[in-house]
This record gives sequence, C-alpha cells and structure tokens, in this order.
Amino acid sequence: MKALYGQQNSPGEEMTFVFQERENLPPTRDHDVKVQVRACALSWVDTKLLTEIKLKKELVPVGREISGVVLEVGSKVTFFQPDDEVVGILPLDSEESGVCEVVLVHEHYLVHKPEKVCWAEAAGTVRDGLRAYTALHYLSQVSPGRSVLVLDGASPFGTIAIQLAQHRGAKVISTAHSLEDKQYLERLRPAGARVIDVSHGKIDVAESCLEETGGLGVDIALDAGVRLYGAEDEPASKSQLLPHKHDIITLLGVGGHWITSERNLQLDPPDSHSLFLKGATVSFLNDEIWNLSNVQQGKYLDILWWPQLDEPIPLYEAKVSMEIVQKNQARKRQVIQF
Repeated sequence: MKALYGQQNSPGEEMTFVFQERENLPPTRDHDVKVQVRACALSWVDTKLLTEIKLKKELVPVGREISGVVLEVGSKVTFFQPDDEVVGILPLDSEESGVCEVVLVHEHYLVHKPEKVCWAEAAGTVRDGLRAYTALHYLSQVSPGRSVLVLDGASPFGTIAIQLAQHRGAKVISTAHSLEDKQYLERLRPAGARVIDVSHGKIDVAESCLEETGGLGVDIALDAGVRLYGAEDEPASKSQLLPHKHDIITLLGVGGHWITSERNLQLDPPDSHSLFLKGATVSFLNDEIWNLSNVQQGKYLDILWWPQLDEPIPLYEAKVSMEIVQKNQARKRQVIQF
C-alpha cells in the first residue's frame, strides 16, 4: 500500500513529493477508526508552522482532508460503526498520509458525511468550510443585515464564505481577480453578492465599499492576505491585486471586524489609532487552530457548502498535483479520487 509524503532536505528548499510503500497498519486502538479513503483533498504544507511547533520531520504526510467508508472501529468508539460514510481532517501530528487507500484516524477527527454530498465535494470542502465558519461565526458573529467584504471571492475559501454569509442574511461584497472570476461569482446561487473587478488595477476597493454602504463602511472584512508596504517595497511574490492594509482599515465601519490571514501583519501607531477611533477589531484566522486545540475537536459538523473544485484527479497524478499546490499555483481545490 503506497502513500504520498513531502520531503524537504534543507530550509528554503522546495519540497519534493514521493510515494512510499507502507507497512501494514498497526492494530486498531480503542478510539481509532479504520477508514477506506475514497477522496483526499490536497492542501499546501506549512513547513514553517511545523518547525515552530516542533513537528518537522524528514517525511511529512501529505493530504489531510479525507472522505471515506469506515472499515473497523476500536473498542471504545461510540460515534461510528463499520460502513458509515465519514469526512474529516487528519491532525498536524498524524503519521498517516491521506493519499493512501486505508488510514487510521482518532474518532474525534471525523464526522458523518451527508448522504447527498459526493466523496470529492466532502473532502474538498471541509477545510475551507471550517475556515469560513470560524471567521464568520466565532471571530465576527455574522448576523442578518450586516455587510461582509470577502476578498478574492472566487477562491475555494471565498466561495464558501460568500455562501455562508448570505445564508446568515448578510449583504455581501466580493472582489474578483479576473473576468473569469467575476463571471463565476455572478453565477453563484443564491445570487446577490456585489462583485468588484480589481483585475485592471483601476478600481479603489475602499472607495467602492464605502460607496456601496452609503459611506458607513463594512461590518466584516475577510482578506486573502494584504500588502504591508508600497508597491516598490513589496516582495515580488506578493500579488498586486491584494489591497493595502490601509485600504482595509479605511473601508471598515464603526465596530467593524477585520479577519486577516496575514500572519506577519504589522500595524503602525497611525493604523492602531484609526482602528481605535472606529472601535474596530483585528482577528487572525489560523487554519490549524481547530486541530491545535483539543477543546475544538469534532466540532465541524454541517460545514459543507458548494465548493470551488477542480475535476477529481486520479491517484497516479497526485505527486504532480501536490507540487502545483505547494507552489500556490492551483486556483481551485485539488482532490484525489480513489
């Protein structure tokens, strides 16, 4: 039985991906669930985070969002039984690669898969769904009538965030990075999100949001990263389609919430003063917080929305697809179908 792993020989070096022949699985422990994997989504491996929390190893298991069928359960498992259809996210310290036919998972990392959701959609949605739910429910408490800005709405995360915000009765504004993205967002159902096309660089996002909200500003802003410096000082890798941090602060309304994915966000005293005058808050959206906290395990029921997926990929293309994902060149969520 083969499984996919990532290998990084030295810091700063690009990660390479290899299939390794696995030995037979160890015996199923009390709270373990043996799952026959039907689909596994590919996500970027955060080697820096693994190093910071002392989980860096020579071979890193790849593919953590899985869906499949329960084959066997441990003696103390209470939530599942054989033949149940499940979906879940393997923990950061898992020795198991999701790109493998059979894996052992602790029951707390799994939930039942809704019957009408296919294998690829379940695996491809659960991570972005959990992230969007964390941002809009726990970090900002979206409610009917509030205005929500979702930057880069055509990304897998953005697509689900838009749907979740609309489901909660919020007014949604989104940015599109290309004409194709704009057309995709306008076809989303339910319709109603206001789409701002920033692909030509001629649109001022802050000005557009203030105009859309009658000058009041948005209640919640979800970024997809921000520019911290001027165009001449910004690293070449930083997309010029991203808004500047000052734009986000400007478009926030009184009591607004800024949910950021920018881990190195630097706020200067004038930035903090502007946020203070508005009574606004900044929250950091860490993808892994649910897996890093035991208190949060097993709480991602019912976070399955219509995803932005590419066509399912056969197992023999997993290595090449993971290389594309790791270089951040995959626009849609990549899912391996077994």
